[in-house]
Amino acid sequence: MQKDCLECGEKIVGRVDKKFCSDYCRNAYNNKMNKDKTNLVRNINNRLRKNYRILEELNPTDKTKASKAKLLAKGFSFEYFTSIYTTKTGNIYYFVYDQGYLALEGEYYALVRRT
Repeated sequence: MQKDCLECGEKIVGRVDKKFCSDYCRNAYNNKMNKDKTNLVRNINNRLRKNYRILEELNPTDKTKASKAKLLAKGFSFEYFTSIYTTKTGNIYYFVYDQGYLALEGEYYALVRRT
């Protein structure tokens, strides 16, 4: 029984349970199958990295204050964060890994680093 490669259609030589003629075809096939999921994850990770770099740049001393306008001007996206921390007093910190921010009055944010 002769089988054809799922990616390129070439005849497969070797084990009976082989599905691909080469590693290249196997990788190409799997990359096509996972493309949509991979793009979604890649785009979210890119947004998280960008938010992290912005917070890191604006918060070199591990605790500072920045305006919403300044964050937005640098391209910060408030929809992307990795965790939320609520204090006993009810303050809500949003974190991008170890860099966090807390909404203050007057369109300002306290920027902090979790240690």
